Amino acid sequence: MNLYLRFFNEEVLVETADQAIDFLSQIPEIHLDDALCQELRRYAESSNNFPKRFKVGPKVYFIVIKSTAKTMEEFKAHAANAAATAAEGKETVAEMEKEPVANSMEDEQPGWYLAKIQFKRVLSIEGTKKFQYVDTDFEAKLKAHSKVDCYNRLIDHLRNRADVDPRSQFPSIKGRKFSAEFLGME
Repeated sequence: MNLYLRFFNEEVLVETADQAIDFLSQIPEIHLDDALCQELRRYAESSNNFPKRFKVGPKVYFIVIKSTAKTMEEFKAHAANAAATAAEGKETVAEMEKEPVANSMEDEQPGWYLAKIQFKRVLSIEGTKKFQYVDTDFEAKLKAHSKVDCYNRLIDHLRNRADVDPRSQFPSIKGRKFSAEFLGME
């Protein structure tokens, strides 16, 4: 795994943490100490594949990205492909995968649904004027025209219940904390 480093307009693609440290030591604005070098080595050896920012001054950072690219051109080409995908209106792979799910939520399919939701319910703490949020599971069988209609009816029902505080928080229809299974017409 190679390391891409960028500090303002200075950038490089290197194979090892020691090469990265050599690159950084040539930049006068960056003062390397043992702690920063050790942190960079730990990041390079870790299984973490997320980009990492390293602070080198007040509001001044350099960024390190792990990459399988062998050359800077290959790295830039991959970045350009990601930017082109974002320009088409699909900013991330996760959003591209969610798009069919969002479309299927609006498909008309009248009948019975089994809806499950996990929401943050507000409960008062006895003996105090404080409250807390508690994850609460709720399940209902209801008649609806689509999954969106099912979600809206479920949320309306919960909001109108006397035992559910209006400060309770409900998840998005697209999230993992809501599901609706079509049971059939009858």
